[in-house]
Amino acid sequence: MAYNIADLLEHAVDAVPDRPAVVCAGRQVTYAELDRRANRLAHHLAAQGVGKGDHIGVYSRNSIEMIEAMYAAYKLRAIAINVNYRYVRGELRYLFTNADLVALVHEQRYADKVADVRPDAPKLKHVVVVEDDSGTPFDGVPYETALAESSDERDFGERSSDDIYMLYTGGTTGYPKGVVWRHEDVWRALGGGIDFVTGEYVPDEWTLAENGKQGALVRLPAAPLIHGAAQWAAFGALFGGGTVVFVPQFDADEIWRNVVEHKVQVLTIVGDAMARPLIEAYHRGGYDASSLVAVSSHAALFSQSVKQEYLKAFPNIVLTDAIGSSESGFTGIGMVAKDADHSAGPRVNFGKDAVLLDDENRVVPKEPGATGRIARRGHVPLGYYKDPVKSEQIFVDIDGARYVVPGDYARYEEDGTVTLLGRGSQCVNTGGEKVFPEEVEGALKSHPDVFDALVIGVPDERLGQRVAAIIETRQGEKPDLDSIEAHVRGELAGYKVPRTIWLADRVGRLPSGKPDYPWAQRYAAEHPPAK
Repeated sequence: MAYNIADLLEHAVDAVPDRPAVVCAGRQVTYAELDRRANRLAHHLAAQGVGKGDHIGVYSRNSIEMIEAMYAAYKLRAIAINVNYRYVRGELRYLFTNADLVALVHEQRYADKVADVRPDAPKLKHVVVVEDDSGTPFDGVPYETALAESSDERDFGERSSDDIYMLYTGGTTGYPKGVVWRHEDVWRALGGGIDFVTGEYVPDEWTLAENGKQGALVRLPAAPLIHGAAQWAAFGALFGGGTVVFVPQFDADEIWRNVVEHKVQVLTIVGDAMARPLIEAYHRGGYDASSLVAVSSHAALFSQSVKQEYLKAFPNIVLTDAIGSSESGFTGIGMVAKDADHSAGPRVNFGKDAVLLDDENRVVPKEPGATGRIARRGHVPLGYYKDPVKSEQIFVDIDGARYVVPGDYARYEEDGTVTLLGRGSQCVNTGGEKVFPEEVEGALKSHPDVFDALVIGVPDERLGQRVAAIIETRQGEKPDLDSIEAHVRGELAGYKVPRTIWLADRVGRLPSGKPDYPWAQRYAAEHPPAK
């Protein structure tokens, strides 16, 4: 029995061949069509010498071809490497060489960047280009030509649960790192191989596909497929025979138009960075989103004030908030209750393998108010690609068990849940008190004039650091900074209130929706504060 991504997808193809699998930009493919097209691309790549363990870059916005290219790689027991389409040439050059790409599938619009960095990637031998309307000259085999000249037979060899899945994650600092997983481990941790609510294991590799025969939901992952949040929302749906709808890149109105047209039932988002523009576009556009039954946020802060806006607009949906990362996989999930505390961070029920650790890597007792670093054991990654030093820092052995400790802090609550506090590396130490940015950001964004905010620490002669904030106000609003300060003071302890505030036209965020704290530090250094 192989718990392998390609096998799991092929089981769904065999179970529901005629059901729509992927919809994007006015096109759709059924499960059978998706499988045949992926077979063709896999055969084309195999003819170029690409095989088991080879790394195939996928450089694209959300598209049917991106799913096909990843699927084709796994059919060959090769490794699909996500390439962030927002990278500049220096970042691309690093990724192409660090990831040891031997083949690349990319959108035509990025051909000029590929041409610039390809000479510095000597292992990159073959390029397939998805043609578009950009008109950019390119050097490679046109995607549809590659498919047309290749067999659509599914005649590949057996695969293994030990085959490798890799996801390059940029985080908030430094160059991107390749997180290396076994297929079985990443499926268990992120792809539905363990029930996220009950913690029960899916018994075999056919169960999800067989269950999907009875019907499955239409899902729209709003995040870019270059990130794990969208990849696993999509793969998890496809393993169970669901229909996945994409837009090429995030556009709030385009997402609602697709929700209406395709009667989307589950919308997955990445925190406030997507939730806020989506809810405002929904009200502005007057869309009929009555098909929605669930909205799920994961991988970034989803503040209580924004959650309440969703529950007010969609009183009958299931609203969930999940925590996890590319390194940790699923860690916890919570159902969002109406009228919850506006100042609280995401509050979730831990998965059965998640604990808190203190700074000496001892398990923290489950007592109300106890704080520690989130850690998870069980199905965890093998480590970072070509980075043993970083791997030793994040993946640790405790009492004979291997844990992943990505650096996020949390606090146990009276009811047994945990509140996510934020990344320890971004923690502000002000006069000896620890302040987690996400907690303050949530309080700021519950003020009606604040659209988005990032909180950082800046040097302070007396306190060491003081809490500061970069705020993006709602369009056309002139913020009352004294009112904002008073509001936060009513939500949080006084030492957590920002002492310095900058105003920005737009707060910097990564393509995934996660906060770009280095941008915030640069902005603060280059602009005079408003308060």
